[in-house]
Amino acid sequence: MNNIYKLIIIFPFLLSGCKPSVTEGNIVLQKIDSLDMNIYSNQGEKIYRITSPNSSYDIIRQTLNLKNTTIKLFSNKELKYIINSDESKLSNNNKILELKGNVKLKTLIQDKDILHSDYFIWNIDESKYLLKGNINFENENIILNSDKAILSSDNIIEFFNPVKYIIKENNENIYEINSENAFYNIKTKDVSFKSKDKRVRSKIYF
Repeated sequence: MNNIYKLIIIFPFLLSGCKPSVTEGNIVLQKIDSLDMNIYSNQGEKIYRITSPNSSYDIIRQTLNLKNTTIKLFSNKELKYIINSDESKLSNNNKILELKGNVKLKTLIQDKDILHSDYFIWNIDESKYLLKGNINFENENIILNSDKAILSSDNIIEFFNPVKYIIKENNENIYEINSENAFYNIKTKDVSFKSKDKRVRSKIYF
């Protein structure tokens, strides 16, 4: 996303299923059941949809906290990714989206591409998604593991050193190597590897 995307702010108290505000310590919360909210750019283009069966809005901090979250990310009016997590937080006027616990990202570009992590963060004004902790990417051909990855708007996932990758064949793991940064192209399904020594480069096609 570019900076031209300014969000239409949708306040949770306008949604159905709200309960009376409650105070927990110094925090004033608006409880919300079955939240289903769309976030749009000021051009009217849907950026993402977020749903949760159990959520609350911190009125003072203006932060939305959600459990069992499902998020659908859109690009050019088309659904591109579906993300699930145990919990999430939406803050800074709906611009900062954070997901924690059993984060699972599924791409609609390649149906069998699934990316798992412990933590996911996205600043709406930027075009990259950051994932951290126990990164595991898997499709029908390969498995890639690392502790950090970045998914860019150009459909490239960059896995950061150290990276372990496994090539599969007939549902068996037949080849395993540790490397430095790896790059997976979601559209073309190829993997490239780069090291600090620029002379060392390789690419695998499937």
